Amino acid sequence: MNIAIVLAGGTGTRLGSSIPKQYIRVRDKMIITYCLEAFAKASEIDGIWIVADEPWRDDIALEANRQVFGDDGSIVGDQILGYSAPGANRQLSIWNALADIEVAIDAVGGSLANADPASMNIMIHDAARPFLTTEMISTYFDALEGYDGVMPVLPMKDTVYMSEDGRAVSALIDRARVYAGQAPEIYRYDMYKKACEALLPDRIMQINGSTEVAVMAGMHIAMVPGDESNFKITTRADLERAEERL
Repeated sequence: MNIAIVLAGGTGTRLGSSIPKQYIRVRDKMIITYCLEAFAKASEIDGIWIVADEPWRDDIALEANRQVFGDDGSIVGDQILGYSAPGANRQLSIWNALADIEVAIDAVGGSLANADPASMNIMIHDAARPFLTTEMISTYFDALEGYDGVMPVLPMKDTVYMSEDGRAVSALIDRARVYAGQAPEIYRYDMYKKACEALLPDRIMQINGSTEVAVMAGMHIAMVPGDESNFKITTRADLERAEERL
């Protein structure tokens, strides 16, 4: 079973918007809707779990009914398996989803009752990345065979330097060996949950990228070529760029 975890708990402070960026409307759709559409169409995805503040959940469900799944709402109950509260940072938001998924697995008659954690995979994506495609999803799942996870990456275009003190250059880094991670990433659910749990309660607050946890735990992570078009909306310039593309 493959579950897409959509992270929609960000506040969007760097964008300077009155509402979180993932709920801004572009071409009459909330930005989160674009990735929900991709997951709903992808044959590899069996369900969606969303991390979002409670006041936004009704809006997400209404939007999903209207834009993605149809008006009667029946498919939303099947496709959107549940919600989790955002954490203090991105990784804690992921942890909340992993823990709540386990509760759903153990619940009698729940959305994930009797699912097998040992054979489950999770795909983690940011709601503020609207240009996810079904082709990307298929490519990344194809690469999972023989690995504990998959991360799309982009090569570094600029020369990369290291500084020990943040003021002077200490060393030149070979950019041919340095990559920038993207989303969505895929992990074996059981292994990744244990890796996150091992960092509680304090070390998890120091995590910047979700694959960092997997690497620290010794998980075998495949790298696959990412797509520059699958960028994350963070600043006002990013939003304008997304509006032009959409």
